[in-house]
Amino acid sequence: MGSLFDRKKIIPRYKGIGYLMVLLGLLIVGKSLYTATVKRDYWMKVANRLKRDSVDVKPVRGNILSCDGQLMASSLPEYKMFMDFQALHDSKTDSLWYEKLDSICEGLHDIFPERSKQAFRDSLEKGHKKMSRNWPIWKRRVSYDTYSEVKSLPIFSMRPFKGGFHTEEFNSRQRPFGSLAERTVGDMFGAKDTARCGLELSFDSILRGKSGIVQRKKVMNKYLSITERAPIDGADIVTTIDVNMQDLAERALIDELKLINGNVGVAIVMEVETGDVKAIVNMSKVGDGQYRETQNHAVSDLLEPGSVFKTASIMVALDDGVVDTTYKVETFGGIMDMHGAKMRDHNWHRGGYGLLSLPQTLEYSSNIGVSRIIDEHYGKNPEKYVEGIYRLGLADDLKIPLVGSSPARIRKPRMDKTGKHWANWSKTALAWMSIGYETQVPPISTLTFYNAIANNGRMMRPRFVKQVVKDGEVLMDFPPEVIRPQICKPKTLKEIQTILYHVVSQGLGKKAGSKSFKVAGKTGTAQISKGAGGYKSGQMNYLLSFAGYFPADAPRYSCIVCIQKSGLPASGGGMSGVVFHHIAEGIMAQDLKRNASDARDSLSILIPDVKNGNMLSADFVLSHLGMNNYNWSGSYADGNPVWGKATNDKKSLQVNKLKQYAQDLVPDVEGMGARDAVFMLESRGLRVKLDGRGKVIAQSLPAGHKIKTGEICSLKLH
Repeated sequence: MGSLFDRKKIIPRYKGIGYLMVLLGLLIVGKSLYTATVKRDYWMKVANRLKRDSVDVKPVRGNILSCDGQLMASSLPEYKMFMDFQALHDSKTDSLWYEKLDSICEGLHDIFPERSKQAFRDSLEKGHKKMSRNWPIWKRRVSYDTYSEVKSLPIFSMRPFKGGFHTEEFNSRQRPFGSLAERTVGDMFGAKDTARCGLELSFDSILRGKSGIVQRKKVMNKYLSITERAPIDGADIVTTIDVNMQDLAERALIDELKLINGNVGVAIVMEVETGDVKAIVNMSKVGDGQYRETQNHAVSDLLEPGSVFKTASIMVALDDGVVDTTYKVETFGGIMDMHGAKMRDHNWHRGGYGLLSLPQTLEYSSNIGVSRIIDEHYGKNPEKYVEGIYRLGLADDLKIPLVGSSPARIRKPRMDKTGKHWANWSKTALAWMSIGYETQVPPISTLTFYNAIANNGRMMRPRFVKQVVKDGEVLMDFPPEVIRPQICKPKTLKEIQTILYHVVSQGLGKKAGSKSFKVAGKTGTAQISKGAGGYKSGQMNYLLSFAGYFPADAPRYSCIVCIQKSGLPASGGGMSGVVFHHIAEGIMAQDLKRNASDARDSLSILIPDVKNGNMLSADFVLSHLGMNNYNWSGSYADGNPVWGKATNDKKSLQVNKLKQYAQDLVPDVEGMGARDAVFMLESRGLRVKLDGRGKVIAQSLPAGHKIKTGEICSLKLH
C-alpha cells in the first residue's frame, strides 16, 4: 500500500489544488463585492434597460352617456413622442439617421407647421449629442392621427429598440358636445388623469377601472411584455341628461342673460314622474364678458329664494286648516309696519292691492298678504309653521351626487333656558321667512318641491344617473326613488295646483305661459344681501326666479329658472319667466309629431324634386308622402344600396338605377347632392373640390375617366 501511495508527492498536489480553489473563491467574492459597490450604478442602468418590473398599465376610463346613449364624455388615446438616441446608436443606425434627418425635419414641419424645419433639426441634434434616451420630439400630447403621421416618417417607422422612436400613452377625456352640461358631467385634471368635479368625480371609482401590471424583459434584443395582471377598463354611466333639452335650456338662458346683463343664471328641467334631471345649466359671467359654467350653482347656491317660497307658506296654512281659499286679507296701500320694520309690496308706489283673497296673494305675489296670513296664525307658535315647511320636504337632504351640493338651511325656533323667550328668533323672523327670506334654499331643492306638487304630492329624489353598464350588461341600476309619498293633504294639493295655474293664466307669471298648453308656476324676486354691507350697501343685487311645471293639466316636466343680476329693472316673471316659456315651448315642440301628409294644401308641390344618388333617404320621405309607385329595389340590409336617378315630369316620379362604373373609373355624379357625390368620388381615391350649393351640374373629370393617384375632381353645384 505504501508503495502505491507516495505521501510526499500526493499531499502537495492536493494542497496546491486546495489553495487554487480558495484563491478562486476569494477572487469571485472580491469581484462580486466590486460589482455590488463600485460598479453598482452601471449595472443597475443596464438592468433597467433590459427589464422593468411591475409597470402599471392604465385601464380605459368609462364613458358618460346621455339618457339616449349619446357620448357626453369619452376617453381617447393621446401620445407624447420621444426619441431614444442610445438605442439608435446601439443598433448602429446613426449613419441612416444623418442621411434621413432632413426628410424627418421636413416631415415634422409639415405635421407641425408652427415650428420650423431648422428648429426641429436643432432640437434633434441636441438630443443626439446628449445621447438622450427620452428626448421629446414634440412637447405637447398629440392625437392618434397625428401620432400615426409622425410614425410614418423615416427612422420613426422602425421598431423602438432599433429606431429609438417611442411614445407614452395617455387617456384624454373628450366631450363631443363641448361645454354642454360641463359642470354636471365634470372635468379631469389632464396632467394627473384625476377627476376634478361633477359626475366624473362622484363616480370616479366606477369610471376609472383598475390598473394592470406588466413586466417588460429584453430577450434576444427584443422587448417582451409579460402580463401579470390585465387592466380592468372602467364601466360606463348612463345619465338622465337629454342633450336636446340641455342645449335648448342653455341657449334660452344665455340669450336672456345677455339681454339683461345678468351675472349668474341657472335652469333645471326635471321629469315629473321619475325625478330625472333632463337638463341642468349653470352660467356665470366671466372676465371676457362671456357666459361659462364655472360652478354648479343649481345644487350649491344657498340663497334666500324669495317669492317662490310663498307657495310653501300658503300650503302650510291650508294644510293645517287655519285658512281656506275664501280667506281675505287686507294689504292696505302696499306698505305696512310689521313689528317695527317696513313690509312693502312690489306696487306700493302705485297704491298697493288693498283687500285680497288668499289665492290672489300668490297670483299677485303680495308680500304683505302672505306674511300677514302666516304671522297672524303662527306668530305665537312659529315652531308649528317651520315644522309644516319641513313636512313639505323643502329641508330634506336630497343626496345629490355632485360635490359641493348642500341641502336647504331652514332654521327652527329654539326657546332659551327660561322657556319663555325665543333664543334665536326675532319678532320679524316669521313674517320675512314666510316670503322667502331668513332661509337658504338651493334651486334644486325648490324645483324638487314644485315637482312634487306637479306629481300629485309625491316627492321624487332628483336622479342624475340611471345605470352603470359595461359591455352591454347592466352592472348597477338606480331606479326612481320616492322621498315622500305625500307632502300634503289631497285637498291642499288640488287647491295649490289651481292657484299656481292662475298665477300664470291671470297673475304675474303670464310671460311664462304658452298659447299651446297650460303652464303652472310661481314668480320670485328677492333682494340679495351683499356681504357685510347687507341690504344697505348701495346698488342692490336681485335673485329672479320662476318655478313651475307643464302642461298644467297633465304635468310631464317641471322647471326652475334663476337669474342673479345687479340693479333695476328686475322681474322674476318678466325675465326668468321668459326663459321658462322658451324652454317649455321648445321641449313640447320636440315631442310634436305629425304626419307629413298633413302639410298638403292647394299650394303644395305634390311631386317633390329628388336628387340623384343613394335613394334610401328619398325612399323614406317618398313612402311617408304616400308615393311608392316607382321602379325601385335594393337595400343596405342586403349589401346592395342602389344609386338611382330621379325623373320628374310634374305628374309622376320615376326612379331608375344609375350606370355603375368600376372602382378605377370616375362615376357620373351629375344631378347628385354634395354628400352623395363626394362619397362616390372619395371612395375611389379622388380628392374633391366644391363650388356652389345645390345639385352637381358639372364635374371636371368626365364619367368613365381612368383615375390616377392624387387626382382632383372639381364639382360645380347650383
